[in-house]
Order: sequence, then C-alpha cells, then structure tokens
Amino acid sequence: MAICIFPGTFNPIHQAHLRMAEFALQEFGFEKIIFIPSYIPPHKDINKNLAAHRYNMVKLAISQNNKFEISDIEYKSEGKSYSLITVQKIISEYNINGRLNFIIGTDAFKDIKNWFHTEELSKLVHFIVFPRVGDTIDKDDYKEYSYEIVSMPMINISSTEIRQKHGIGAEKEVEEYIKSNDLYD
Repeated sequence: MAICIFPGTFNPIHQAHLRMAEFALQEFGFEKIIFIPSYIPPHKDINKNLAAHRYNMVKLAISQNNKFEISDIEYKSEGKSYSLITVQKIISEYNINGRLNFIIGTDAFKDIKNWFHTEELSKLVHFIVFPRVGDTIDKDDYKEYSYEIVSMPMINISSTEIRQKHGIGAEKEVEEYIKSNDLYD
C-alpha cells in the first residue's frame, strides 16, 4: 500500500495542511495520508493539555476525505514525539518495504539534523518537502537525506495566526471547536 505520513503539531490544523496532503495524494498517487498529531513535540514549547484538542481538531478537519486517516500513535505515547520511533512503528504496523513517505515543511526540514537519531531516520524515510513562500533550501546541506521539494502554490496562513485570531481562518468545524472549547484565549 502506498501511504504517506504527515506528522505535526497541528496547533491547530488549517487549510494549508489539508492542501498539502491533497497535493501529495494527487501528485504521488498515495492511497492514503496518515495525519499524526504529536503529543509533545520535542522542538516546540507547547501546552500538553492541548494534545487531546489538537488530536480532535485533526480528526474533524480530515473527516470528509476517505483517503485521510488519523493515527493516535504519538498521542497514546503521552511523551515526547520522536519521528524515528513513530516511523519505526508505522513501518512495522503497515509492513512497509523501502522508505516511508513523510510530508514536512521547509521550516522543520531545515532543522532535521537536530532531530532525535536523524541518521537512522534518514535511512527509513523519503521526505516530501513543502516550502513556505520565499523559503529556500541549500541542497548541498541535505545530501544525506532522501527528499524532494514540491512545487505547490501555498496558502499564506499559519497556525500561529489562527491561534491569535481565536480560530478564525481554520476550517469551519475546527473554528467552531476552538470557540466551543475556549482554546487560544
């Protein structure tokens, strides 16, 4: 089965995340995209009490696409979410031969060398890198990784912006969830 994982903080999930996943489905012919909300991202300072909310918001946002799935693999761990451990579990669970496809933004990809056991991770995944507007990568700095940079018109929106606007700009269901749970006030 041709699958691709999309790990992330998703604080909250928004239209750009969904467009990236839809683009990957169409461009690469994946049978499914598995969204994996982190419990506690190792490189971000985030309130762990939001983990259940972030998970629920992803579930709401992807519910209309039968090729999107959510995994609670990191949520169930209730600890720091290390991509290597997640990837190893997904490869085992789905009996994947070869590299696992992994959606990532340039901001995270540029920091990949600081990730937990990045040498091992680099042998297991093929990164599908989505650049932010105006963001570039020096290809010489990432020769040891299997990756490709995709060209997709990006939506200029961020999770930070949606949090600051108390949900405005998120998918309708997500915006309603944010407001009904008084998140990001």
